[in-house]
Amino acid sequence: MSEIGRQIAFLSAFLGGFAATFLGILLQSSNNRRHVGWAAGAAAIASVSFIVAVIAGTIVALVVHPDAPANVAKSTFLPQVRGVIFVTFTMGIYGILLSLGLSGWIRSRALGITTSTAAFLAAILISLFVKW
Repeated sequence: MSEIGRQIAFLSAFLGGFAATFLGILLQSSNNRRHVGWAAGAAAIASVSFIVAVIAGTIVALVVHPDAPANVAKSTFLPQVRGVIFVTFTMGIYGILLSLGLSGWIRSRALGITTSTAAFLAAILISLFVKW
């Protein structure tokens, strides 16, 4: 469980950094189309969701580590933290996919269709993986 918490924290940190960078780029855009605002909003949701997942994953890794102090290892909030990880990591994944899917519409209709299709297919595949 400790290793899973570490891996989730690492992956969330990586994807959260990507989402925050993408958000910064979108906020610098001089384009006033509403697609920019929606994509930026989705990137912001993804970024903050991944930040929470990083902290929750780190807490799980610390609490269940074999060398954790006795008062830390007896924490009773572990099921809630695991739920927070699942919800925030999932929100981050779907938020970043939404942002990427919307980003193509900023440039052109053809690119918008391509990015939306790719994001939609990725969301379906991720949903199937999570279900298993």
